[in-house]
Amino acid sequence: MARSRHISLAEWVRNALALARHHEPLGDAGKKLDVIRAATRHEYPTADISRLLEEIESGYHASQHP
Repeated sequence: MARSRHISLAEWVRNALALARHHEPLGDAGKKLDVIRAATRHEYPTADISRLLEEIESGYHASQHP
């Protein structure tokens, strides 16, 4: 296959590994779901999205003006 594509065998192997890595899921799906379920059992402080964005922006402006 490498010869038919006019590339070295090493390059073909690197490409095949990169393609496989791209298509393989990272980590165990069950473990990921367990983490998400554990996170949803907690209450985190939050606010209305508009309020959160205002606070973020004010933090950016505060760090620009010491």
